[in-house]
This record gives sequence, structure tokens and C-alpha cells, in this order.
Amino acid sequence: MAVAAAMGVDLGSTTTKLVVVDATGALLLKRVEPTAPTMAQQAEAMVQQARSELAASAVPLVATGYGRHLVDGATRKVTEITCHARGVFHATGQHGTLIDIGGQDTKVITIGAKGRVLSFAMNDKCAAGTGRFLEVAAQRLQLSLDAFGAVALEGEVEEPLSSTCVVFAESEMISLLARGVALAPIVRGLHRSLVRRVSALARGAGVQAPVFLSGGVARNPAVRALLEVELGLPVTVPPHPQVAGAWGAALLAL
Repeated sequence: MAVAAAMGVDLGSTTTKLVVVDATGALLLKRVEPTAPTMAQQAEAMVQQARSELAASAVPLVATGYGRHLVDGATRKVTEITCHARGVFHATGQHGTLIDIGGQDTKVITIGAKGRVLSFAMNDKCAAGTGRFLEVAAQRLQLSLDAFGAVALEGEVEEPLSSTCVVFAESEMISLLARGVALAPIVRGLHRSLVRRVSALARGAGVQAPVFLSGGVARNPAVRALLEVELGLPVTVPPHPQVAGAWGAALLAL
């Protein structure tokens, strides 16, 4: 039976992720929870529960993410850029370009040998290029995030959105619905708007194949499909994309 050897916590603005790995770096446990206002207490509770479940009271812990400095008891606190690169490299065994679309920012990371970060670019100034953009739109349309991507892929017809701001895009979306435009083309246009922003960031950073997609948005099939079109390259979703940062943190803890 595999024994717990290290733990990683990724305390993000939208979700908090925890993983426990064995001595080979294989996942033994993963947890994902919506980030609570009391972030520090939430992280502590998740860590203590995992330690209790796996008899892992002595294993080292590395924290990453937006709230990494709030995680008490962490052996180290490392940037999410380093952790995402390490996690995706371990999961795929390949170097290339990682696009991580999070709730608060989007990162494009060039991964080198052994998961080392060669360069990166980040958009953390505007929500229109992040997962928050899709979250706000899905809530406004009363669709689950799981259904949102499926609706975008229902057909080839697409309603372009001219707004580049989350607030204005929401107003434009409602105006289109009021004029009788079908839902699916609007949702596809929303996805296209986000993907074009992400693709511009990636091209500016210098895309090197293969291309990987991580973060919670990686679970959205429309984002991956449209990214392939915009970049002209295949886009691979690695195993467990939402916990890539926490996985990388645990690997560093080893």
C-alpha cells in the first residue's frame, strides 16, 4: 500500500486545492473546495483532515497560490508559476507551453527540462481574460459551468461580442437575448472573446508546442477546442488539470 510522502496546497482566489502524493509523486488524494472568506482556517482544516485520513502527520507541506502566505505550517511557500510547471511536467513528461486559466488571472508558462520555468507571461489586470469572465456569464444565463462549454459547441454559428470588459460584455449579452438572438451563438461568442485574449497573451509569450491547458477552465471543452483554432496547434489537457498547482507544490515538498 502506498504511503503518504508529501502534501501540497494551492490556495486560489476561486478554489482551494489540496493533494497528497507518495514517494514517486503519484496522487494519493486530491480535494477541491470553493475558497471561503476565511481562507487560512479553510486551508488548515483541509490539511488537518488529510493528515488524519492518511496518517500523514509528519509529511512536509508546500503552499502555493494567491493565499499561500496564509497557510500555517508550510515547509515552503512557492509561486504558482513554478508549481504549475512542475505539476504539468510530472503529469505529462513533456516540456512545452502551459496555459493556465485561473479564476483571477491567466498565465502562459514556457516549461523546460525537468519542469523548470524558462519564461512566463501573465494577465492579472482584467477579468475578461480569466475564468471569472465565463463564471459571471454562466451565472447571468443561469447555466452551470459544466453545461456552459457544451452549449458553446452546439453549433458553428457564433455571435461576436464587441465588448472587452466583463461588465459591458454582460450588458451586451442581455441585449442580444432581448433582440431574440439564440443562446448558443451568444455563448460561443463569449468563449471566443476569452480565447482570443488568452491566445494573444500566448503568442506574445512565444508558443512552443506541445501546448497544455490547466486550471479549472481546462474542464470546459469549448475553451480547449477554440484555443486549438486560434493557436493553430493541438491543445492537451493533462491529467487532473485543476490541481496541477497543488500537485507541483507536493512534488516540491518531496
